[in-house]
Amino acid sequence: GESMEPTLENNDKIVITNLFYKPAQGDVIVLRKKSFLDETIVKRVIATEGQTVNVDFITHQVWVDGILLDDPYIKAPISKSGDVAFPVTVPEGYVFVLGDNRNNSADSRLSRLGMIDKRYILGHVIYRVFPFDQIGSIG
Repeated sequence: GESMEPTLENNDKIVITNLFYKPAQGDVIVLRKKSFLDETIVKRVIATEGQTVNVDFITHQVWVDGILLDDPYIKAPISKSGDVAFPVTVPEGYVFVLGDNRNNSADSRLSRLGMIDKRYILGHVIYRVFPFDQIGSIG
């Protein structure tokens, strides 16, 4: 889909791993939450357990633990809110995710997806293998 543009485009082919994986802020992950969608989805980890996320939709800024998020990978500054009230603290065993195309992404701003139980994470993206002219690691 379009939710991870410009980092990933629809139909990109990626390699993921979950070997010894512990989610970290900034990771691009693949997850499946069947109560949300039967298909896998790709999102970026913004915060992990115990961290507090605050989003200011007027200034278009995301803060984690009071520190402004450095997010040069996004398509456009965040302006679209969801039904989750901020600030929020990520519970133990969960992560907070956003798409890089923040204004066209169903992510943790929406209660129907919400914070992601780590058990739903299939792995993190380590490499793009297609299209061939964009082969390389994903950060």
